[in-house]
Parts: sequence; C-alpha cells; structure tokens
Amino acid sequence: MSVSISKLAKLVDGQLVQPFSNTVELKITSASTLETATGCAITLVDSVERLPSLTQSNAAAAIVPTGAGPQDRPTIEVSDVHQAFAIIIQHFRPQRTQRRLGVSPQAAIDPSARLAGNVEVLPLAFVGPDVELAEGVVLHPGVRIGAGCKIGAGTTIFSNAVLYDDTVVGKDCIIHSNAVLGAYGFGYKPDSAGLKLSSQLGWVELGDHVEVGAGTTIDHGTYGPTIIGSGTKIDNLVMIAHNCRIGQHNMICSQVGVAGSTSTGEWVIMAGQCGLRDHIHIGDGAVLGARSGVSNDVPAKQTVLGEPAIDLKQRKLQLASMSKLPEMRKQVKRLLKRVEELEQGSRASTDESSSKAA
Repeated sequence: MSVSISKLAKLVDGQLVQPFSNTVELKITSASTLETATGCAITLVDSVERLPSLTQSNAAAAIVPTGAGPQDRPTIEVSDVHQAFAIIIQHFRPQRTQRRLGVSPQAAIDPSARLAGNVEVLPLAFVGPDVELAEGVVLHPGVRIGAGCKIGAGTTIFSNAVLYDDTVVGKDCIIHSNAVLGAYGFGYKPDSAGLKLSSQLGWVELGDHVEVGAGTTIDHGTYGPTIIGSGTKIDNLVMIAHNCRIGQHNMICSQVGVAGSTSTGEWVIMAGQCGLRDHIHIGDGAVLGARSGVSNDVPAKQTVLGEPAIDLKQRKLQLASMSKLPEMRKQVKRLLKRVEELEQGSRASTDESSSKAA
C-alpha cells in the first residue's frame, strides 16, 4: 500500500510542512519507530526535545508536535502525536477481522450454563454450571469459567485464564492469558495441627471496562467480594489479595502487590513493583512511585516514593542529601579531629595554669 504524504496529513487533520518548496509528492508505504523506519516509512517524534534524534533516522517523513517547525524532511504537525500515529498505523495495518466461530463443539459447556447471542466459545474452553455469558462474550481456547460466574456483554477472555466459582465480570472487560481471578486468599491461622486455612466464601467482582494483564492474580474475599472498580487497568504480573477494594480508573503497573483488605479511591496510579501493606487506604488521585513500600494511608492527590514511602518532595530532599554523604563524612572526620586538637590544647593550658598556681 502506498499513500501520499498529503493524504496522511488530511487523515490525521495535521499540517503538512515541507522542507523545500519544490518537494515532489512523497509516497509512504509504512509506519515505524525512529530506530526501525526505512526509507519509505513515516515515524513519530513525540516532543520538541527529541527532534534532533530525527536526523539519525532513515524515515522519509515524521509526525511531530505542533510548532516543531521545518525539519530536514517532510513532517506533519499535530496536537496529539501518539493519537495521529496510531491512526496512520491502523491505516497501513488494519485490524484483522476474524470470522466468528460461535460455540465450538470441542468446548465443554455445562447444560445449565446460559449463553446469550453472538457468544464465541473456542475449542477447549470450559464453562461450568450456572454460568451466564452475556451478548458478544469471547472465550479463547483453554479458558476455564467456574460455576456461577457471570460475564458481561462484550468481554473477551484470552487463553488459559481461570475464573474461579462465582466471579462477576462487567461489560467490555479484557482478561489476558493466564490471569487467575478468585483463587483462595492467603489467610491462615495456627492451631495445634499446623496452619489452618481461613474461610474462603467470597468472590471477585470486576466493574465495566476493566483490563486484567497476563499472569495477574486477584484473590477472592473471605466472606464477600474483592472488588475492582470500573475503568481500572491492571498490568501483567500484579497480585491483589483478598478483600481489597480497588476504585474506579486506577492504573496498576507490573509487579505491584496489594495486601489484603486495602482500598483505593479513584484515579490512583501505582507504578511498578509497589508493595502495599494490608488494611490501608490510598486516596483519590494519589500516585505511588516505582518500588514504593507503602505501609500507611496515603491522602488524596499525594505522590509518595521510597521505602518506607514518604511524600515525594521530602524523598527528593533525602536523595539529594544522600549524594552528599561521602563528603559530609569527610567533613565530620575533619571537625572531630579539630575538636580533639582543641580539647587537648585546652587541657594542656589548664594543667599549666594549675601548676603555676601551686
């Protein structure tokens, strides 16, 4: 497929900027990154600060921020570089339309399960007793849906994901491969025979438009639900423990661990490898920096960082001070030596005065 640069500019509602007035209409055949773009490809530069890197790319043209100005090759200036580039990529690589296969005879579906119209259950998927699949649900091969689960309209569950009994999933959710929803919570009580598993009578409940990453686990509640609010996006390899209540529109990055009965407000961001202790609350709009160890409540709109997690401004001061510690250590040694010299001089003077007085 070959598309003129002017047509691409119209496609993304951008401003075409040609470096020379006599430039021949450029033909673009693909879209790629700065590093991998070839001579007929268009690329993107998402900030003015990164424009110098364009000179090192083989790309024929680039999507750039509004106001970037003329470069050494044709550019299209837009207000949202990533959105425009996504539109162009989809133009060159349109999403594959797959023929819907309906319910495969190789899927195992309990007779008591209720399947709405336009449901797709692919080979080797398992659907247990009393399951409800709403309109347009897609279950990929190897998915296991336990008894009593309810899956909302338009939800897609990818291969080998497991939903334990009574899990509730809202509309238009995406659950990626090998995610596990509803496993037992990690609750044990010691007795004379060893460690006894606590009650496991709850379930997991996802709101609408939730995404759960590959390999993520969400344990069910002890007596009630573990809740993931609508619009929340969870990365790969995240662990959310029993009885947690995650608010709406949270972003939870990879390798975050949330201990039992912790709750969050709306629009919370947890960067990679955060660890949250049990029974705390994270307020609306709070941001937990990467690898933060959070052991106390975090107020709304506060950003914390570090182990233990503290306010970002305070943490920056600590980090700035840490870089000065080696020199400060030397200074303290010099000061201690000077104090010792002064004390010795003072003692000698005192002894001399005492001798004269005698």
